[in-house]
Amino acid sequence: MKLHRFLFVLSIALVIAGCSTHTNKFSDSTIAAIADFQDHRQTDSLVNRLLNMNSIYRIEAAKALASVQDSTASLQLGTMLLEDQITDARAAAAFALGQTSGTASVNALIPALEDSNSAVVAEALEALGKTIQPHDLTLLTQYKSKDTTQQAGQAWGFYWVGLRGLSNDKIVSKQLEFLKPSYSLQTRLAAAHFFNRGTKINVGAGDELIEAATNDPSAYVRMAASAGLRKLDSTKCIPALLSILERETDYRVRVSAVRSLTNWSNDQTFSGIIAALNDKSEHVGIAAAESIKPIPAFGPALQEVAESTKSNRIKTNLYKTLLRIHPDSLLVKKIIASYQASTNDYERAALIGALANSPASYQFIADELLRATSLVVKTNAAQTLVMVSKNRNFDQKSKATLLGIYRDAILGGDPGVIAIITAALVDPTSDYKNMGVDFGFLKEAKNKLMLPKDIEALQPLEEAIAYFEGKDKPKAPLNQFNHPIDWKLVKTIKKNQRVKIETTKGAIVLILLVDEAPGSVANFVDLVSKKYFNDKFFHRVVPNFVIQTGCNRGDGFGSEDYSIRSEFSTRLYKEGSVGMASAGKDTEGTQWFITHSATPHLNGRYTIFAEVAEGMEVVHAIQVGDKIKTVSLL
Repeated sequence: MKLHRFLFVLSIALVIAGCSTHTNKFSDSTIAAIADFQDHRQTDSLVNRLLNMNSIYRIEAAKALASVQDSTASLQLGTMLLEDQITDARAAAAFALGQTSGTASVNALIPALEDSNSAVVAEALEALGKTIQPHDLTLLTQYKSKDTTQQAGQAWGFYWVGLRGLSNDKIVSKQLEFLKPSYSLQTRLAAAHFFNRGTKINVGAGDELIEAATNDPSAYVRMAASAGLRKLDSTKCIPALLSILERETDYRVRVSAVRSLTNWSNDQTFSGIIAALNDKSEHVGIAAAESIKPIPAFGPALQEVAESTKSNRIKTNLYKTLLRIHPDSLLVKKIIASYQASTNDYERAALIGALANSPASYQFIADELLRATSLVVKTNAAQTLVMVSKNRNFDQKSKATLLGIYRDAILGGDPGVIAIITAALVDPTSDYKNMGVDFGFLKEAKNKLMLPKDIEALQPLEEAIAYFEGKDKPKAPLNQFNHPIDWKLVKTIKKNQRVKIETTKGAIVLILLVDEAPGSVANFVDLVSKKYFNDKFFHRVVPNFVIQTGCNRGDGFGSEDYSIRSEFSTRLYKEGSVGMASAGKDTEGTQWFITHSATPHLNGRYTIFAEVAEGMEVVHAIQVGDKIKTVSLL
């Protein structure tokens, strides 16, 4: 009898434990209220919660303000950063301040460099990198890190300074030092990405960068460092890049290496670039084909690869380069014939894109722009026509004719076409402004568009209208709050809910992060329940960056008649992170992406709402035109 009772009590305890594991945090009404304040961008209500006696609620409120990004909260966040007794609360305040630009944020962060906890100091150092102004840079450069945690924070602070184009020789020197293997992975990774994405950087000799690219034990460091080698003198880095392409086992490092190598497309790099075009990884070949320079001596070898490759993207990109080397009418005819024979929209779009360096083909491209029924083909034709118009051999008479084609295309009302062409119209080198044309049709087109669905078209369209009216560039249109979080749905979603995505290349399993991005997860789950993603294409694949899907048009310009809020957290983009695509803060909808590797420039800028649990090999295999079959909750 006692044993039976013990087993009964044990079973109840296990059930309770299991439920607690699956219940997300929004069963707590206060946490749910804080998240709703975040969704509604109610700064005052969140600032009040920073004073709550319960540290859990203070932390939640500070993290919420990191997404709201309202500088009026900086003073109270600064007080929390200096006075709160809870380490996690101070760290959350530092993160929120780093997400919020302005002098008040900088002034609030500076005293935190004296905090007794290294994690808080590290968060403050990185936050300063996002907000600090040039006259205060010595605060970062002269800071003496006391341990590996602070070193990583300082390195990431330098990284953000580099992205903002504010770096100096002292920062470059320090980041070169941080590349050495004696430093932690996070410190080395920050330094490597600094040299990859930082601007206005004078690397100098860069021996440390070469060493990191060729010998660092982490592939993530090697790939970022290899990308940074394009900023070095060719004499030193070309042999290193050729060596990487020959012996590196991780395709992502080879992708970075060949992109850097094509910066010097010459006799010395020829063998490496041709080898990359024939690499066993299609991603490497695509990276090479997309970035190779039009060197006449390369022509025959490129022609040979173009005719032998099975990759449509490699082939069409090489066709584009070959036409830039030499305007071959026979090749143009071949491209057009292949276009007309193909039944695959993505192949047709790529083939028409191959004509970008053929000014003589502009009428054919224009005809396809106006008559194509496939939106994938139509928007690619628009992009190609814009590129053709910028060719130095495109004469002024043809440009006047092209303006009429642009007008007809814009009045066709397609948002993707409008976004592409209106952005081209304001290019001062094209001189459309002085052609004596009435640009009233732009306002006519604007009347057919509406927020939030057409925000990607409205942004460049309003800029074009202001440009032709001689007015200052207008502020970007903002989506009004139009889609509150469905809290009833959120509370039904299990913590760490798994989702299975069946694709034409295999299955991918995601873990949804409802505690960190409730609005994005609820939106995703709702769309899954409606089978929205079934039969959607992966319309964008950038080697060693992302695969992207969820577009209802298949070309990247698709959305629905609502938008959701951005939800930024301290979670970092790594291999297999799943993020929401957007056209700016608070413009997310149905499109999402999965990363191939660490992408720190997205941290705190794009919502992470899931991570890959299984099937990364499928993610790495996906190419443009691959399709989602089904998506289901497990």
